[in-house]
Amino acid sequence: MTTLPFDRPHPMEPPPDYAPLREAAPVSAVLAPDGRPAWLATSYDTVATVLADRRFGLAPPGAGYPGNDTLFQDGEAHARLRRLVSTAFSSRRLAALRPRAEELAAELVSAIARTGPPADLVTGLAAPLAITMIGELLGVAAGAREHFRDLVDAASGADFVFGSEEDMAAAAQAWEALGDFAAAMVTAKREQPGNDLLSALIAVRDTGDGRLSDTELVAMTTTIVSAGYLSVCNAISTGTIRLATEGRLAALATSAPERTDAIVAEVLRMQAGLTGEPFPRYAQEDLDLAGVAISAGDMVLVRLEAAHRDPAHFADPDRFAPERRSSPSLVFGHGLHYCLGASLARVEVAAALGALARRLPGLELQEAVDRIEWIRNGVDIGPAAVHVTWSPSRRAGTRPA
Repeated sequence: MTTLPFDRPHPMEPPPDYAPLREAAPVSAVLAPDGRPAWLATSYDTVATVLADRRFGLAPPGAGYPGNDTLFQDGEAHARLRRLVSTAFSSRRLAALRPRAEELAAELVSAIARTGPPADLVTGLAAPLAITMIGELLGVAAGAREHFRDLVDAASGADFVFGSEEDMAAAAQAWEALGDFAAAMVTAKREQPGNDLLSALIAVRDTGDGRLSDTELVAMTTTIVSAGYLSVCNAISTGTIRLATEGRLAALATSAPERTDAIVAEVLRMQAGLTGEPFPRYAQEDLDLAGVAISAGDMVLVRLEAAHRDPAHFADPDRFAPERRSSPSLVFGHGLHYCLGASLARVEVAAALGALARRLPGLELQEAVDRIEWIRNGVDIGPAAVHVTWSPSRRAGTRPA
């Protein structure tokens, strides 16, 4: 029986082993990285089904979610939280953040340009943009943002899956510290609410669902951080790598918003899986999936990067083609657990890539892609640094001497 993970010869492309499986056995028996038996879903249709079908849950049937106050649960507990939280995650609130994301991205890229080449886009653009947007979204006080970022960096670098016992202890301590910070924020926002998401979450009340408890508010705050920091940072970093190697970055400078959105969508389609896969699902009952008998309690792993290269849904799937007309990507999930912050993530990636295209259209990678160091934890993977260079005379808005 095949044991995951598959070999990845090229850091920016899916393992080649997915293609024959997707064609011949889109649901196949494998051993998970921890040695447990599982089913692997690799086609678009099977992945979409597992993500959306209520017969698949985030925990084995009857296991429950002791102490879980997050959206990472199923059934009525998840539905209640989703109803309450969705009220605060309004499309109007998230759309209003676009100008701020564009302003901040422009400031960060201008600072990089003033310093001159070479530069690291992870520390200079991707990470500060992602953490600042989260801090402002939640309403972290300006004087506390440096401490907030230190806490988030420590927690985000924690590895509960691949780390040693010492690593796991450090991870638990980092998340506990971030939870304490979030709890103090909840207390402060109750006393003095602001025009921010955390204050909105505190204010949410519903006749049927009541309101969010303090523990739910703290859990929601840390979930927003964990879901929105590394994923956005890595999407910006890998998006830059993709567009720079494709020679497509400069075109973003003059692209219409619709064209920019299409480019960002294609970047995210091609990187999905590289920077994280959905959590495992468990069959809640005996069922059939693409002709395969799945038993209640069986673990099912979905692979977005395999689904997003499915030629049945994406013509010429290995080609970067923003103009393609295809099935919607599953990068932000599908069905009940679709990411509430998806629109904000797209805005941030578009703002970062657009700012680079306008200010530094001649940007190039300083090292070959296969020499880039990647960092992984249990839920995400991304470049430790993206070193770039450019000719100062080719900076946008600067005339050659």
